[in-house]
Amino acid sequence: MKTEELRNMSEEELLAKEKALYEELAKLNVQRYTGSVEKPHKFGLIRQDIARIRTILNEKKDQ
Repeated sequence: MKTEELRNMSEEELLAKEKALYEELAKLNVQRYTGSVEKPHKFGLIRQDIARIRTILNEKKDQ
């Protein structure tokens, strides 16, 4: 996701998105351990999105 899109979301939406990304990451980890990951590049992309969301949530708390 782009940062601009995330900044326009409310805190509740950001938390819901973060939870969904963690669930997707968990599914990918299960695939990793069963040896059937189709798109291994998604691990890094999901982690980046989670980091972006956390950064924006921290910025919103400071305001």
